[in-house]
Amino acid sequence: MDRTERFYKIEMLIRAQECVSFATLLEALEVSPATLKRDLQYLRERMDAPIEYDALDKGYRFSQDWRGQKHELPGVWFSEKELHALLTMNQLLSSLDENGLLTRHLQPMLDKLSGMLGSDEAEARELTRRVKLISTARRRVPSEHFETVGSALVKRQRLRLAYRKRGRGGQPGSCSERLVSPQRLVHYRNTWYLDAWCHQSEGLRRFALDAVEAAEVTEDKARAVAVKQLETELDQGYGIFAGGKPQRARLIFSAEAAQWVSREEWHPAQESRWLDDGRWELEVPYVDATELLMDLLRHAGEVEVQAPAALAEAYEERLRVATQRLPRSRK
Repeated sequence: MDRTERFYKIEMLIRAQECVSFATLLEALEVSPATLKRDLQYLRERMDAPIEYDALDKGYRFSQDWRGQKHELPGVWFSEKELHALLTMNQLLSSLDENGLLTRHLQPMLDKLSGMLGSDEAEARELTRRVKLISTARRRVPSEHFETVGSALVKRQRLRLAYRKRGRGGQPGSCSERLVSPQRLVHYRNTWYLDAWCHQSEGLRRFALDAVEAAEVTEDKARAVAVKQLETELDQGYGIFAGGKPQRARLIFSAEAAQWVSREEWHPAQESRWLDDGRWELEVPYVDATELLMDLLRHAGEVEVQAPAALAEAYEERLRVATQRLPRSRK
């Protein structure tokens, strides 16, 4: 434990227990008495920490004027609740980061945060076990590709990708070489995507990382694209599909389904309202109907597609095909 961590832990212990003995501080910090004395002196004289010794209770406490207040040490301050939240987020990150790359790089910082808690390490570890994230339908990304893409993104260098497009009609997709300037990593529904400027097509494109068969960082600097342009061109559609002119879907959910759908955000730019009969009307923008249709099928029998006509026809066709594929005994 370095000196900065000790400073934070001293203040945490005093704040949590109000009055802490010298022996308790020694045990928690695992330092020599001389080191602890120097730390307390430094906190009081250099950092103006309002720590005083209470001879009656034989311990260190904050002065009367500061009790109940937060004395902020220079640098980033975390309250105990904030530290617990950060450790909880560590568990979420570990569940999302199936490659372990992000967790590996952040782990030293998280270990320090754990050490700054007023509780012991066993309690901190137990806290991270109390959060569970259940994910399904993950599409795994080879760790070497993920790290190569992440490195190019951070270093602002171009990437040469061997990229396999999704096939249609059950046919395998073709593989092509792409030279791209990485702009942004996106994690969506358990899958990683790369937003990048494609130098072949001269435009912004979104690449699924699980479809990358090879990745190589080049020596050329990446083309810079403003975040505003990224958001304008790639974030206007529904879900992960981007590019093209957005349309607006108008959907009406039954009163029963509305109890749940009314609490959901389908798109940041959605518009919604309650109807007089208890149904829920929702309007969402979309570019490609693929993902929107999949979400509508989750509510089959509880949602009506009012507009546009092409979306309503596509939804009816999906329902018709699904019905045709049912076993005869269940039709």
